[in-house]
Amino acid sequence: MTMISPNAPTAELQALDAAHHMHPFTTAADLARKGARVITRAEGCWLTDSEGERILDGMAGLWCVNVGYGRRELAQAAARQMEELPYYNTFFQTTHVPAIQLAARIAELAPGDLNTVFFAGSGSEANDTNLRMVRTYWAEKGQPQRDVIIGRWNGYHGSSVGSGSLGGMKGIHAQGGMPIPGIHHIDQPHWYAEGGDMTPEEFGLERARQLETAILEIGPDRVGAFIAEPVQGAGGVIIPPSTYWPEIRRIVDKYGILLIADEVICGFGRTGNWFGSQTMGITPHIMTVAKGLSSGYIPIGASIVCDEVAAVIGATEFNHGYTYSGHPVACAVALENLRILDEEGIVERVRTDTGPYLKERFESLADHPLVGEARIIGMMGSLALTPDKATRAPFAAEAGTVGYICRERCFANNLIMRHVYDRMIISPPLVITRAEIDTLIERARISLDECHARLLDEGLMVAGERG
Repeated sequence: MTMISPNAPTAELQALDAAHHMHPFTTAADLARKGARVITRAEGCWLTDSEGERILDGMAGLWCVNVGYGRRELAQAAARQMEELPYYNTFFQTTHVPAIQLAARIAELAPGDLNTVFFAGSGSEANDTNLRMVRTYWAEKGQPQRDVIIGRWNGYHGSSVGSGSLGGMKGIHAQGGMPIPGIHHIDQPHWYAEGGDMTPEEFGLERARQLETAILEIGPDRVGAFIAEPVQGAGGVIIPPSTYWPEIRRIVDKYGILLIADEVICGFGRTGNWFGSQTMGITPHIMTVAKGLSSGYIPIGASIVCDEVAAVIGATEFNHGYTYSGHPVACAVALENLRILDEEGIVERVRTDTGPYLKERFESLADHPLVGEARIIGMMGSLALTPDKATRAPFAAEAGTVGYICRERCFANNLIMRHVYDRMIISPPLVITRAEIDTLIERARISLDECHARLLDEGLMVAGERG
């Protein structure tokens, strides 16, 4: 068996990685030439790579390490559970204590009458569950024709065939025969890029009312649900105008369709409340959670279901489930993670202290000549890069060219910031301190300066056509 020391030279680790490891959302040949950065350990908000460099993780892993790295309590919870009951399924009329406790705790935290939990291993799996749950719900109510689910272009709900179809990422749809039948998409509430000369408030109403238009075009008796993130995460941290969600709620209620809030990113404190739905003032019928549920320490996801949907689904045999639904170790770790978030007041701290401080510091980056907009809510924010602030113009270069350059400068300056096309986004661990926020902003500004200088040198500060 091929074995390699974790302390082997970086080049040796990179070569073995390139030979055998297929990375998500990656062009393998490009990465093999460049070499992956090898992360070896982490503590708090900081990563360490195989060269000994300390990197400030402005993305909390992949939007998920809410309580920070190195929490021994979570490792100990996993170890205790592995020694007691390392695995058992919840098929065949069985259950176990961690799943019972976690489902009850989630029901306590969730808004409205979201009182029942169906466990999965990830957000993608949970959204696949939602797709089947919606269609089963309407079939059991004698309306099987209500099988259409409406999502949004540039929304992200996972990358499996079902969840990738619900999302509106055209790059995902281009591979693997997606979207599957019965999925329809409307435009996103992205005022900065698509609002033209409308005010944000006018634009929010226009985009929300596309849902009603779609329902009427498809047929009110055929639409089963609308799925959306309270704040679009992977789409670029798109915070909708204030008029958007109240109008969506009105339309959903008018036509009696189910509302699914994808809280995989927004949940468990990311927006300054336990759930983004609370921040946006909505109460969904189904809520998707994952990531922050265990702070990414172990894979787990779930669909949280309102009483009406749970009652209808519960009256029949729901022929759906996963080997790892309600895995006891995952549930034990999630329970301990929720305890930490609660007892340490982390969600409240984001809402009243570090969140407002990050907002103040992050929005100061709007004075940079490369930044057209700095938007943030809680602990998720984005910078829109532009060659012309006054017109909100995109770059003439292919979308993502400038964002990638800026991302590389951040990485070189030991700051993890992600780019989505030409938006730079952050989502740091919720435990980030004020001093670490200062470091994040300082490194972000240096990276913007270096990116701007390169754009000027290479003649890339050129405006393209505004959409």
